[in-house]
Amino acid sequence: MCAISAWPKTTPARRPEAMRKRVRAALVASALLTASGSAIAGLVSYTDLLARPHAAPDAKLTYGSGAQQFVELWLPRTAGPHPVIVLIHGGCWLADLPGLELMDPMADALRADGYAVWNIEYRRLGSQGGGYPATFLDASAAADLLRTNAAHYNLDLSRVIAVGHSAGGHLAMWLAARGHLPAHSPLRSARPLAITAVVSLAGILDLKGYREDGAACGGAPTVDGIAGAAARQGQDVYADTSPQALLPIGVPQIVVSGGQDHIVPEHWRASYVAAALAAGDKPQSLGIAAAGHFELIDPKSPAWPQIEAAIARLAK
Repeated sequence: MCAISAWPKTTPARRPEAMRKRVRAALVASALLTASGSAIAGLVSYTDLLARPHAAPDAKLTYGSGAQQFVELWLPRTAGPHPVIVLIHGGCWLADLPGLELMDPMADALRADGYAVWNIEYRRLGSQGGGYPATFLDASAAADLLRTNAAHYNLDLSRVIAVGHSAGGHLAMWLAARGHLPAHSPLRSARPLAITAVVSLAGILDLKGYREDGAACGGAPTVDGIAGAAARQGQDVYADTSPQALLPIGVPQIVVSGGQDHIVPEHWRASYVAAALAAGDKPQSLGIAAAGHFELIDPKSPAWPQIEAAIARLAK
């Protein structure tokens, strides 16, 4: 993780664009640590999760030639066909923050529960080609790769649940909504893999609203980057990127947030659920009062049994 003090104290006007992005990512990392537990007694931070011993996945598969275009598969020891969890990490869509390794403890726990876990990596802001449209195209390609591997690994594609955390919660809900993309969108695909249900864990589901007051992920520049605002002047950049703009999504959803979360505060859960209900969806809303941001992906946290139960309800 980048320390802010490690960066040269040059003026923003003279700092190269790549350096500005890395400095911004370092500032975001500092904000996330402060907001997620390093300064709040008793809450888990992402460094706590990364410091633990990590189990290993069973296979690594690629869906492109880029360094971030791969999936790690965690297979249960039980007989299949296995229900599938498409697991998507967060990190503010930024390449300089942790990637799919942050989800290893959760992937291992879900594997022990009998799920095949499809833990995806993807290009992010700051990596070559990352942002709009690549981040979305990567999430799509990673999910669609299930089709060509289902038979070999005995995966049940009639039970594919997308589970994402924070920025990954955004992508998980977006995957389920791909069938509603505008016809002119470069993100639209002819035959997207059907996502049968979604669990959003502190998901950033309203990009427009989060841009306006969600400072923890770097504020407007980060959201503008993932929505492709610079290259799409005069367009509605949320029409094909924001799950709330794509309602109704039409699949079962459980939207989870922690009452102590200062990165994606729980009012975002309430506002998305209200919008989804008004659009005709029937999402379940789950608030966990004592949880912060990272307790929701921590199998050792008191919040975990409720997350397990939520996933199990949808897997049935």
